[in-house]
This record gives sequence, structure tokens and C-alpha cells, in this order.
Amino acid sequence: MSNGPEVNLCECLARDGLQHEAKVIPVEAKAAMLERIADCGFRRIEITSFAHPKYVPQFADADAVLAAVRPRPGVLFKATCPNPQAVTRALAAHARGRGPEELSFLVSASEGHTRKNLRRSREEQWANVAEMARLAGDAFTLVGTISVAFDCPFDGPVPPDSVIADAQRFASLGVRRIAIGDTIGSGTPPRVKELVRLLREALPDALFIAHFHDSRGTGIANCVAALEAGLRHFDTALGGTGGHPAGIAYGEGFTGNVCTEDLATLFAAMGVEMGLDLDRVREAGRAAEALLGRQLYARTVRMGEKATG
Repeated sequence: MSNGPEVNLCECLARDGLQHEAKVIPVEAKAAMLERIADCGFRRIEITSFAHPKYVPQFADADAVLAAVRPRPGVLFKATCPNPQAVTRALAAHARGRGPEELSFLVSASEGHTRKNLRRSREEQWANVAEMARLAGDAFTLVGTISVAFDCPFDGPVPPDSVIADAQRFASLGVRRIAIGDTIGSGTPPRVKELVRLLREALPDALFIAHFHDSRGTGIANCVAALEAGLRHFDTALGGTGGHPAGIAYGEGFTGNVCTEDLATLFAAMGVEMGLDLDRVREAGRAAEALLGRQLYARTVRMGEKATG
């Protein structure tokens, strides 16, 4: 992917964007939405999660969605795996010829968030991650996501050294794509620049991904800060959808992802090449609104704005 556009946006509507939705979206509608997203030019797309249906019913259809979406040359479809059983399911889908190309493993940089979100301790989750990496082998590209990389809603501010240690731990397991998760959207541009600087110094060969939420309206500013600090990969979601699972109360209100349409419009106006068809991206944003049955949070879809600099 090094010969592609300058910046890569990973569209996360179908996983992070849907995980908190009370209404389960039918397989056919998810597949059609994913095809529309791929037609926009995205080269990384979150397609589903292998979370247990008891905890996230939205993804009980993970295998069916994978089977319904045709593979695309040059496109990596990513699935989230919370435990070794999830990796086993991903391997089975891979053996059938319709598995994801990427797997995402999750850790939280704090103990409190780990216990609330994953229902286990950090050390227990790291043991899970080590087993998941072993099971996955070289069948997939592996992504390690570090949640609450700036602040934890339960434990408070997260020291940068803790995030760096988690990134190094991922790298020691062969996971060298590492997403920095601003889970509650509390990051600021100076903090983003400093953490990115420290991470790139500690792991110069790793590929870091900005996975920022927009709880306080600072998500796009933080993405620009990450871009200026050298990051070239960003996770976003159409309409600014997404956030924590519905069963976890952070007390922060809106926790959606950085909005794809708005960040893509801004980056294009800045002259950043993403390989995306912006008209199709905005059309996909309107289709996401129809899919979910409500107005979402994209400003540029409302305004019909063009990225003309």
C-alpha cells in the first residue's frame, strides 16, 4: 500500500459505526452498504466483528456478511476479534475463501476500561492477545488497537509511557499496525502531536493509525495534528457514527467517530491525496442516513460543500 495515495482512511461504519445500534441491520443491507463504501475508493474497510452475539447482537451475522461482500483487489477488509474464539471463527471464514484480510485486536491502556469493556483484567486480555496472534499466524494482517490512549473515563489521564509500553508489547507479538484510540474524544492537538512523536521514536518501523472519537468536537483538529506529526492512516465513520457499546455508560454523551465525509473534505481542500471519490463518499453518507433512519452528523453532506481549497 506504500505506492497508493498519500493518506489512507479506513471506513468503520459497518463495525464501529453499528456496534451500539439497537436495531439489527439485515445482512443484505449491510452488504449493499459495504459495496457502496468500496466503490468510493477506500482501501481499508471495517466489515464486521466476531464479538459474541450475547454481548453485541449486531454482529451475530458476521459470517453471512463476509460471504455476501465480494473481495476487492487492493482492498483490505478488517474484522475485530475480542478473544481467541473469534480468531478461530476468522480462520474458518478464511478457509472458506471469504474471510477478512485484516484482524483487529483490542487492549485498553487502563485497568478500569479493560474491566468495563472486556470484562477481564489487562493481563488476562494481554494473554488473550498473545494467543490470538499465535492462532492468526501469517494468515492476516494484524492491527492492535489501544483504547483510551489519552484518558480513561474510569481511571483518569493515561500516561504516555503506558501507551508506548502497550505499543511495544503489540510489536513484540508481531503486530506492527497500531491504532491509537481516543475513545472518549478527550485528546487535544498538542497531546496528539506529543504522543505520536513519542510512539514514532519508540517504534520507528511501526505503522500508526489515528482512531479518534469526536465527543468534544475536536476529532478533526486532532486528525490534522496527527497528520502534521507524520501519521498517514486514519479510522473514520460515515456520518460520525459509532462509539462504545450501548451497555457501557461513560457519562460523556455523544461518542461517535470522526466523520468520514467531513475529514475527507478537509483533507482534500488541504491538497491531501486519499484516492477517494468525494461525491461518492457524500452519497454513501446519505445512504448511511437512510440505512439508520435518521439524520447523522456530517456537516458537508448537509451543506453540499465541495473541497475546493
